[in-house]
Amino acid sequence: MAILYWVLVAVMAIGVIGAVVPGVPGSSLILGAIAIWAVFNENGLSSVGLALGVAMGVLLLSVGIDLLATYWGAKRAGASKWGQIGAIVGFVLGFFGLLPAWLIGGPLLGIFIGPLLGAIIGEYLYRKDLAIAVKAGIGVVVSSLIGNFIQGFLALAAVIVFLVTNWPPPGFGV
Repeated sequence: MAILYWVLVAVMAIGVIGAVVPGVPGSSLILGAIAIWAVFNENGLSSVGLALGVAMGVLLLSVGIDLLATYWGAKRAGASKWGQIGAIVGFVLGFFGLLPAWLIGGPLLGIFIGPLLGAIIGEYLYRKDLAIAVKAGIGVVVSSLIGNFIQGFLALAAVIVFLVTNWPPPGFGV
């Protein structure tokens, strides 16, 4: 049981990294690891209820943060509704690998290139000014990076809640 615990903690650590690095599953890995621990732990759901709830909340917040960061970044950079909508459409297309980025880096690259290209294309179609369109695209990418760091802190909080509520681990004999 101790080996399973530490393997799941390692999976959660990868999940924290994945919350910051686009295209790598983050919060879902953490949630899955906690759910597996609930199934195989002798105390069952009673020992991970709080951690499971926090992990579910973090997963839902992460999805919202991705979309909100894309929208907010475009708006903050002075993009019109065209640029903002283009950024969101680009994010969705990039995430699912529907842009040419999938040839190189899949969703990892698509999450950055999609909103960038979407904001630039949307803004250019509206204003016909490439300089403003590029500024809007860069604003989207910067805000997405900030959103990724926020997701990383939330994922770390979920792992800490799990560790605190399930300490000591099996085999520590405390």
